[in-house]
Amino acid sequence: MTAGTSLTMIKLKNSVHDLALGRKNYLFCGNHNAAGRTAVLYSFMASCKVSDVNPQKWLTDVLNRKHDHNIQKMDELLLHSGN
Repeated sequence: MTAGTSLTMIKLKNSVHDLALGRKNYLFCGNHNAAGRTAVLYSFMASCKVSDVNPQKWLTDVLNRKHDHNIQKMDELLLHSGN
């Protein structure tokens, strides 16, 4: 196994670990709706982690800008748009 392959495997294991931890935590959400909201939050955090984005700074920025943002261009506020 090369060093690059080893690093890729470590990243893969870490991402699977986060998913498994989330799945385990969903059991303690109390009800189906709360579990769904928790899953959305875990997905958001995982997307930020993969994109190397600080979730608190990104969310604060989006919440501050969304009121004045053109409704036709809301996709510009998405995480993948580079903001």
